[in-house]
Amino acid sequence: MLTILLIYGMGHAQKELYQKENFINANDTLMYRIMFPKDFKESRQYPLVLFLHGAGERGNDNQSQLVHGSSLFASEKNRDSFPAIVIFPQCPKDDYWANANVDRSSYPLTLTFPKDAAPTKALDLVMKLLEETIAKPYIKKDQIYLGGLSMGGMGTFELLSRKPNVFAAAFAICGGGNPELAENYATKLPMWIFHGAKDDVVTPEHSIQMVQALLSYGGKPNFNLYGNANHNSWDSTFAEPNLLPWLFSKSKILE
Repeated sequence: MLTILLIYGMGHAQKELYQKENFINANDTLMYRIMFPKDFKESRQYPLVLFLHGAGERGNDNQSQLVHGSSLFASEKNRDSFPAIVIFPQCPKDDYWANANVDRSSYPLTLTFPKDAAPTKALDLVMKLLEETIAKPYIKKDQIYLGGLSMGGMGTFELLSRKPNVFAAAFAICGGGNPELAENYATKLPMWIFHGAKDDVVTPEHSIQMVQALLSYGGKPNFNLYGNANHNSWDSTFAEPNLLPWLFSKSKILE
């Protein structure tokens, strides 16, 4: 029991490192959490990580989005090794990070991704928050990273297609997207894509199609297909010892 309490306490303390914030644009509000590095100074510059959560963490509590992934960046070891500003926005319950037509009448979900649709309100707000944050003098413009899982993995692919020149590297977990749009970013940045072979929510074929598209457009993505993982392949992803070293080793050549 003591061990369980200690683990819970550590997780709770890590999540409290993320400050509650609201991004307001006209009549719309995007809730988000932000974690600053230890001994943060505005006179210094830091990498920026934007992480998009899955559909199950949507809401308006500005808390649920931290369930998966926040502890990875907030661990004592990783804060020391990879000091960065990390943002976890929260998608409202009735919205979606990506333009996706989702048929939930059977599983795995039937998903299609329109090519020419405007961004959802949630993704549009994320892009505006990103632009405002990048403009801060303490952001390293050559080290801006993107990641997401499930719905957030879908949002990752779409955001890359809309902002192909912003990010130094990105990773997508159990997501999917429009393969045609991969042409926009295939050669612009390195990607690492993850999926579970037993995924009965978002079929791994979606990630496989994106990998194939990236390759066909000249990209060279990393791809992990976990043979024993179901939809929660994020557990295996976050346990990858090379994920953060790989991510933070990437820098973008600024034009």
